[in-house]
Amino acid sequence: MARIAVIGAGMGAMAAAARLAVAGHRVTVYERTETYGGAVRRLERDGFAFDTGPGLLPLPAVYRDLFVKTGKEPLEDRVQLVQVDPAARHVFADGTEVSLPNASRAGVVTALDTALGQGTGRRWGDFLVRAREAWDRTRRPLLEEPLWPDWPVLAEREPYPAVPHKRLLRTRRAGTLAEVGAWELRDQRLAALLESHALAHGLDPRTAPASAAVLPYMEHAFGIWYVRGGLRELARAVYERCVARRVEFVFGTEVARIVEKDGRATGVEFAEGGAAEAEFVVAGVAPEALSGFVGSAALRGEGQVPAQHGLPSRLTVLLALRGGRPEGTAHRTVVHAEDRESELDALFGTSPGMPARPTVTVLRPDDPALVPDGEHEAITLTATVPALPGADEQAGRKALEAQADRMITAAERAVPGLRDRILWRETRTPADIARETGAAGGAVPAPALAAAGGRLLHPANSTGIDGLFAVGGWSHPGGGLPHAGMSGAMVAGLVVEGPEFRGSQ
Repeated sequence: MARIAVIGAGMGAMAAAARLAVAGHRVTVYERTETYGGAVRRLERDGFAFDTGPGLLPLPAVYRDLFVKTGKEPLEDRVQLVQVDPAARHVFADGTEVSLPNASRAGVVTALDTALGQGTGRRWGDFLVRAREAWDRTRRPLLEEPLWPDWPVLAEREPYPAVPHKRLLRTRRAGTLAEVGAWELRDQRLAALLESHALAHGLDPRTAPASAAVLPYMEHAFGIWYVRGGLRELARAVYERCVARRVEFVFGTEVARIVEKDGRATGVEFAEGGAAEAEFVVAGVAPEALSGFVGSAALRGEGQVPAQHGLPSRLTVLLALRGGRPEGTAHRTVVHAEDRESELDALFGTSPGMPARPTVTVLRPDDPALVPDGEHEAITLTATVPALPGADEQAGRKALEAQADRMITAAERAVPGLRDRILWRETRTPADIARETGAAGGAVPAPALAAAGGRLLHPANSTGIDGLFAVGGWSHPGGGLPHAGMSGAMVAGLVVEGPEFRGSQ
């Protein structure tokens, strides 16, 4: 039995902790804030409750597997999973709308043909077939196995089987997600539908590789789910599973340094004094924090994937409304920007700023646990924004509140009269994300993707220091709730089985 120190109580860190405890290790989690869950948090006020992080769960099989492997009580005995149907309603720039059924290719094809015109459904369906091929080629190396030592193979090969496209007497294949939309989907609304999946993860579709096609494919193939009571309930269930497996949590304790001796991690030291010895250290923190803990050039071994920097953040607007949720309302609506190119230029240009007309995701859960009574509704708006560039949080806050107003204006295209129903609102900014997760500027990590020269891969879970492992969204396989759970499984496997661990079979 080894002593294992886990830094941070995010979802990936807790997933690793539970698995390691079941394997017989003595696990202690040190969390600098006063609660668990990382970005998966909740705000409660006046009988309303809101998720302040992720609001939906893709690929719930990851957490089902966690609960199967860490005890007899399955996930569904701890939380109530609800499949969201329709998966999403889309409101496009030209005013057309479509509601896409959850995990039904035939239903999606029919819905698109009816709403956008004959042939659009077939083109989207054909795209999903190609996206599945990209998924099949990358699923194991990107999601189920530790990052390959020869990871440049993943960086160089584009797994998406793009359709040949003749342009100016030359035959080309799409290399970016935007080119897939323009050349293969051939409809601005379908292109906007495709690109919104990248934008939701903070990726510019004009530079994201064609392999980003796996993002909409995951949702299509495995469905999108909601946890009754909010996604915070999933965090609670994972935390309680850890406690049941005798994982010890120490909250309000900030790690200042990872102790290293003869090239191996041997424990942690705390900001307020004191230390704890450990045979293994698992760090679920952002790259800047991990580098600060070690202060060693050996943190990343020679030839490893470098940590990602410069990623955007999210702005979340929580709206407490008078008036109940109308029956038949879609749980999720994506209101697409009226000028997609201008939005991307603003977000990903040389001087990132706030788009004047942002793409906004509107979440309207049908969940009595989130409202004081049936005469009120809780709505969450989210949009991608630049991470905080520097120190002046007050100036940044003013700009973000102005952007929140623009988000409400955009959301009124999907919820007429929204502004008149608002009782109060709370704006959650990149500064809030930075405080809760420790990520510089409140940046949010994207899932790992193949191709693009390795730019969208994440550092391996193993580090250049023996006994030190990285877990969570800033390490392989990247950001997102499913990816965090997979990261925890990989780290546990590497600790228990050693470097020969090759992932789930």
